[in-house]
Amino acid sequence: MGGCLSVLPWGQAVTQACNSLFGDGNYIHLMKANLEALEASMQTLRDRRDDLLTRVSIEEDKGLQRLAEVKRWLARVESIDSQVSDLLTTKPAEINRLCLFGYFSENCISSYEYGKEVSKKLEKVKELLSREAFGDVAIKGRLPKVEQQPIQTTVGLDSMVGKAWDSIMKPEGRTLGIYGMGGVGKTTLLARINNKFDVEKNEFDVVIWVVVSKDLQYKGIQDQILRRLRADQELEKETEEKKASFIDNILRRKKFILLLDDLWSEVDLNKIGVPRPTQENGSKIVFTTRSKKVCSDMEADDKLQIDCLPANEAWELFRSIVGEDLLNLHPDIPKIAKTISEKCYGLPLALNVIGKTMKYKEDVHEWRDAIDVLSTSSHEFPDMEEKILSILKFSYDGLETEKMKSCFMYCSLFPEDYEIKKEDLIEYWISEGFINGKRDEDGSNNKGHGIIGSLVRAHLLMESKTTVKMHDVLREMALWIGKEEEKQCVKTGVKLRRIPDDINWSVSRRISLMRNQIEEISCCPKCPNLTTLFLGDNMLKVIPGEFFQFMPSLVVLDLSRNLILMELPEEICRLTSLQYLNLSFTSISSLPVGLKGLRKLISLDLEYCSILKSIDGIGTSLPNLQVLKLYRSRQYIDARSIEELQLLEHLKILTVNVKDALMLESIQRVERLASCVQRLLIFCVSAEVITLNTAALGGLRELKIWYSKISEIKIDWKSKEKEDLPSPCFKHLSSIFIFGLEGPKELSWLLFAPNLKHLEVANSGSLEEIINKEKGMSISNVHPDLKVPFVKLQSVTLRSLKKLKRFCSTPPPALPSLRKFDVESCPKLPEAAIREFQRHEQE
Repeated sequence: MGGCLSVLPWGQAVTQACNSLFGDGNYIHLMKANLEALEASMQTLRDRRDDLLTRVSIEEDKGLQRLAEVKRWLARVESIDSQVSDLLTTKPAEINRLCLFGYFSENCISSYEYGKEVSKKLEKVKELLSREAFGDVAIKGRLPKVEQQPIQTTVGLDSMVGKAWDSIMKPEGRTLGIYGMGGVGKTTLLARINNKFDVEKNEFDVVIWVVVSKDLQYKGIQDQILRRLRADQELEKETEEKKASFIDNILRRKKFILLLDDLWSEVDLNKIGVPRPTQENGSKIVFTTRSKKVCSDMEADDKLQIDCLPANEAWELFRSIVGEDLLNLHPDIPKIAKTISEKCYGLPLALNVIGKTMKYKEDVHEWRDAIDVLSTSSHEFPDMEEKILSILKFSYDGLETEKMKSCFMYCSLFPEDYEIKKEDLIEYWISEGFINGKRDEDGSNNKGHGIIGSLVRAHLLMESKTTVKMHDVLREMALWIGKEEEKQCVKTGVKLRRIPDDINWSVSRRISLMRNQIEEISCCPKCPNLTTLFLGDNMLKVIPGEFFQFMPSLVVLDLSRNLILMELPEEICRLTSLQYLNLSFTSISSLPVGLKGLRKLISLDLEYCSILKSIDGIGTSLPNLQVLKLYRSRQYIDARSIEELQLLEHLKILTVNVKDALMLESIQRVERLASCVQRLLIFCVSAEVITLNTAALGGLRELKIWYSKISEIKIDWKSKEKEDLPSPCFKHLSSIFIFGLEGPKELSWLLFAPNLKHLEVANSGSLEEIINKEKGMSISNVHPDLKVPFVKLQSVTLRSLKKLKRFCSTPPPALPSLRKFDVESCPKLPEAAIREFQRHEQE
């Protein structure tokens, strides 16, 4: 006690002692109790914050934006959390200073101030806790007027675009029907109109693009409209009637343009929820169809027919595709080329397909052979459509190998207008034996990508970033061929509620029943030749075990998007030849014991399995597994799963989720396993620092960081198994998406992804710049080949970054690949910087 008073003048010590016992000085005596209360209250506040963040995450996944009051409350919580954490670092020392039953301290002034600060923080925490639970946590953001559609090179459409535009803009015009045969360019014309709304001044609030297709389903049309209006997820489980009511309520308050592509029959607008366009509301509907009758049924005010190109324009298009250099190789080639052009009947699709095929044939004898083939096959088909199919079949017949033909035919198993993921398609081809399963160091199959490239160049497939699809006329051709030659049965998108009785299971090699409404299976088919079965995107609840009894040759089974399918029968073990199994977007919670019998399985897709909790036993059950996809499932990497995955000696491709910084570090220490990771989701991780190792994660293609609190992201390139690389980087990383990341002020580590194509950063309140000048220079000084950033960057999205002041210190010297640059709610980002990026975008 003497030590406690000796440091103070006598009068001050007496006053302090009195205050400590009877006045405000009880901050000392109450210090321990207040500290305990502060720690408990702070943990309760953190739990409430985490619960709120989960709610916000769900809403933001629907495309909504968090409310300002939610942001402010979360910001206050983050601030007090940091202050309390700092305060508690000195807790042990302050507690040790207390003496005389906690009424005094060895340094009373210091303890008094500390106790007072603890009390203040406790009150602030209680104040934040007293806030009533939030009702709504997010609202819809601003809706873009137009979403651009991709357009191929066209000839002869300019005048049609002008005619269509004039018709749409007439005050008295309400509905425009564009009609013509398949492949004539109706979709391209509609896409031109859509994109024209993006550059022309007009008074419309929103332009909505919908693909209808032959298998008309009102739900599908509604879902596309709701997706465009950013309301699809919140109404996902509602009835068609409720969706129609919602659409009607929204569109009645807007001046809209609805573009409907590929109508095969009349669409009941009331059933969809689309208000009838009138001269008063100023809204418009434009649709394409093959049938003039549909134009009448839809009560189109104007009808616009698209004919095949006249001979001169057809020849212009054909020669532009083939190229002048090739036409000049031999004096006979131009004459033959013109004859081939004439045999395409002016159909742009046929001209494109044949032209793409011929542009690689430099020998005049190949051109003479081509004209012979076209001349001998056309007479078999008296109708125009069939003649077109036979012309298109010429390109199919010209494919180099039977395996390549089978690869093309396989694409017709999917529904009309279906976007087929390239990687999935290659896995199907590998399982069917069309191509070998040899993989590159990053897990990719070069042969598969080569075939896709050949089919795209032959204009038999249309390509986007990660997907391919068939033009519907080409799909018709493939179905026409496949029915006889490939023994394929395709009944997709025709609203089947049960498996039809007319399927010849005994001879069929491939059967696709995708995108129907099949709820149950009652048959027990005998299918000795069946190799592929697609039952995805149905409404299956259960699959009887006897269904799998007689499928000895089945190698591909796709059950994806059966959202309420919760388990598989143990009899699945009878599928002893199975190599590919897709259970993504199902409600499978655990793997069936019967999986142990699938010793040949090489690819298992469990992505988006929302209740999958365990992959126990997978390492011993499936020893030959090469591909395992767990992204966005409930299976997060932990110590047990790492042990399980290490048993998969042949694993080449892995997609995973991590929500623990230690587990992220652990999986990178197992370099053989980490090198398989192609898609990585870092979710709700809280850590001061995380490290990404470019050597370990050598195959990483896509990285997502969601709703995490990470002050710093470091890049390491050291390897236990390899020497340090002279220029370490993520060679294959092309897409990075960052949402709700709090902590860092900059993302200079992005320089280690020199092949980055797509970058999206959103809702990261602490971020002030993307690339920091000093850090960027220090990186490029050590690694000179990383000096020029973002040369392959194609798209950039920056959204809700309140503190973002700059992308980098100066605009990059060149962005030759930039095609899209979107900025929203970044108030501190200078307009000059935005314009500079937009200039690169336009170039």
